Amino acid sequence: MPELFDSAIFVSLFATLFVVMDPVGSIPLFLALTSTFDEKQRNRAAMQATLTSILVIGIFAYFGSYILSLLDISAAAMKLSGGVLLFLVAMQLLIPSEQEPDPTASEGVNVALVPLGTPLLAGPGAIVAVMIAWDRSHGQLGGLVAIGVAIVLMHFIMWITMRFAGIFAKVLGEGGTLLLTKIAGLLLAAIATEMIMKAIFEYIQHMS
Repeated sequence: MPELFDSAIFVSLFATLFVVMDPVGSIPLFLALTSTFDEKQRNRAAMQATLTSILVIGIFAYFGSYILSLLDISAAAMKLSGGVLLFLVAMQLLIPSEQEPDPTASEGVNVALVPLGTPLLAGPGAIVAVMIAWDRSHGQLGGLVAIGVAIVLMHFIMWITMRFAGIFAKVLGEGGTLLLTKIAGLLLAAIATEMIMKAIFEYIQHMS
């Protein structure tokens, strides 16, 4: 009788997603990108970002290996591109230009889709982790159920985190939110740099 739930895959994937998506660390980033929103807009952005992330990760879980193989793209290259994109977002948070609007002033739906939904939530790390778990399951029902539960549970945690991030915004006020925006930009730049460095080393190891 086939196993209905693979606990090993669930624990491994959920732990990886929790570290990669970092619910606590996402609070300042979410507040920074939605600093001009009212409570209703911020709640809508949290839901849209969560649904976008689930959709992107779900597509890559099922079609990811085929897509990367078809386009001859390595996992390292995907991580590198994600890191570069996050770095550009970080620079916009730190130094908004006059020609290009501050990302915190964008419309809710745009911010919810990019960069909140992807690549901040459904980033290269999360996508690759799910793809690895999918391959590990070998299409067995227990593994697929475990992957689905891990993804949904992790995104529920992320939604809860973003949903109540507004409480922090009220406590901080306008000045505190602006300060948090700069701190978030600095942290995001560091995360992006780490992703880029790891991707380069992975690519070098793959080529050697």
